[in-house]
Amino acid sequence: TAGVLDGLEATSRRLRDLEADLLAGGERLPGPGLRFKPTLFRVPGPRFLLNPAAYQAESFGSLSVVVEVRDARQMLEVAARLEGQLTATIYSHSEGKDDRLYETLEPILRRKAGRLLNDRMPTGVTVSPAMNHGGPFPATGHPGFTSVGIPAAMLRFAALHCYDNVREDRLPAELRDRNPTGGMWRLIDGAWTRRSL
Repeated sequence: TAGVLDGLEATSRRLRDLEADLLAGGERLPGPGLRFKPTLFRVPGPRFLLNPAAYQAESFGSLSVVVEVRDARQMLEVAARLEGQLTATIYSHSEGKDDRLYETLEPILRRKAGRLLNDRMPTGVTVSPAMNHGGPFPATGHPGFTSVGIPAAMLRFAALHCYDNVREDRLPAELRDRNPTGGMWRLIDGAWTRRSL
């Protein structure tokens, strides 16, 4: 829509004013219709950390900001300053050589995103009982939940978490193949069960 296009242009101007480096795009595409070039900005970690909120205004469309950090410590600082997101993705070593760093970064991102992915790009939201389309609590709240009665009222205060392509050893015990208590009910492939997989 025209509003989306105006928003992309305004965000591009604002990021340029904040001295983010424009790597690609940043303007309308010529021709008919409402089109905007896919846009990518880069911000050095120290600059981002001086004013993180300024670089994070949501812009619906094909615009991304990469925050370039110098080391793992700065990456953790940046992650801690991120606002709530629909998704967060961690790319990591397939043989576990960065597991200690993962164990430090994952809890920071887990509280900021409704859907945590490992080693894949976030795509469209799959419709399934395990999926949610929301960010950190209370963004996942649903207006259909009532304040009366149990358990419906309790769902208003639940932080819904989705794990996508996360290795089993990185999942909470409740989501691993083996039922951690042997008696806990779990919804697996649409059926409630106590069995391990």
